[in-house]
Amino acid sequence: MRKVLPFIKPEYFQGVYNILFKEIAQFVGKYNKLPTHDAFKIELDQNERLGSDQYHAAMEILPNIFTPEKADEQWLADTTEKWCQDRAIHNAIMESISIIDGKHKELTKNALPDLLSKALGVSFDTNIGHDYLQDAANRYDFYHEQEERISFDLDYFNRITKGGLPNKTLNVALAGTGVGKSLFMCHVAASALTQGRNVLYITMEMAEERIAERIDANLLDVPIDQLEMLTKEMLTSKVHKIASKTNGKLIIKEYPTGSAHTGHFRALLNELKLKKNFMPEMIFIDYLNICASSRMKGMGGSINSYTYIKAIAEELRGLAVEFNVPIMTATQTTRSGYSNSDVGLEDTSESFGLPATADLMFALISSEELEQLGQIMVKQLKNRYNDPGNNKRFVIGIDKSRMKLMDADDAEGGLIDDSPTFDKSKTGERFKDFKME
Repeated sequence: MRKVLPFIKPEYFQGVYNILFKEIAQFVGKYNKLPTHDAFKIELDQNERLGSDQYHAAMEILPNIFTPEKADEQWLADTTEKWCQDRAIHNAIMESISIIDGKHKELTKNALPDLLSKALGVSFDTNIGHDYLQDAANRYDFYHEQEERISFDLDYFNRITKGGLPNKTLNVALAGTGVGKSLFMCHVAASALTQGRNVLYITMEMAEERIAERIDANLLDVPIDQLEMLTKEMLTSKVHKIASKTNGKLIIKEYPTGSAHTGHFRALLNELKLKKNFMPEMIFIDYLNICASSRMKGMGGSINSYTYIKAIAEELRGLAVEFNVPIMTATQTTRSGYSNSDVGLEDTSESFGLPATADLMFALISSEELEQLGQIMVKQLKNRYNDPGNNKRFVIGIDKSRMKLMDADDAEGGLIDDSPTFDKSKTGERFKDFKME
């Protein structure tokens, strides 16, 4: 009873059986045990929802319910699971028919994929937790198994993430306006595509064609302002050449600013799977702060920005877990963070709840000196994959005309020295070998 009751729904039953199940579930929920025959009869006698015919039918069924029978528990659980799956599919099909006929009061045809996928996904979760003492061998295997990750084409990013981004994670780039949030995401999306990955890029800041233009500049290795000079034949032949080298696909979808939330993204994912047989292995959302929340209505006097942005971050991470993909997004710095050459978590705009939810968060920092060198600095702010103290700051090359990032040559940049400023001064050099007696 305790194994299967959480997974059985009242709508799986019809007629008097529906009422009997609800009464039993209510009794178990209240007393944490199955009712006896006499106790259950009293509960039915006091049930005002039962009509005369239903009451007599229930009295006829009652002896069969409480007749002791010996059965293999595993067989009983498996059979019950199959019965629940059959009932869920049957109910979903009947509900779909009413939607198609236009008789459903609430749902439209857009709900059909979600309705059927939920019915097909019914199963009993037999996992009841990890036994620390008994499951040591399984834990050893987990430590040594190679987790699937989507790697970067940037050496230091692979170092700090131990080889790339794992599934079911939310990864956030923090940067000021014009520093390169969209450039970074377009570059990583292009890199994932060339690895043969399916990529979904959701934009709420720019048109779909503008994002595709940036990815064209990256993959075709053509300055973005010269793309319009290419003939149609040249552009299509270059894109066909890229297509011949990868098995992946890149879909770009635009939503109006501030109006789309995870409910829209979920519907899009189901629609892409249904219509194009496309299932992304990585999702980019450009960018988090201009998404809407599916749980809270727009920013108003009753909702502060901390709660609202944190809710969006939690919903995006939940989407990553649900579809088993890494999600990459971005957020703005505060006004003070824009001019700060050493951005920290405190410079996250609108909500400090965002860093609390993210698995990886890093800042993209630019300055006049770095721009002259064609570089951008990356600073780790939060990292659940590795020690954020390792490679805390590093620089990478940036080519804004081609929307590209690259590893900085060791002679030009790479890892930035994080030792205290005093140690790097002349006085610090003199005191370096000094030992306190």
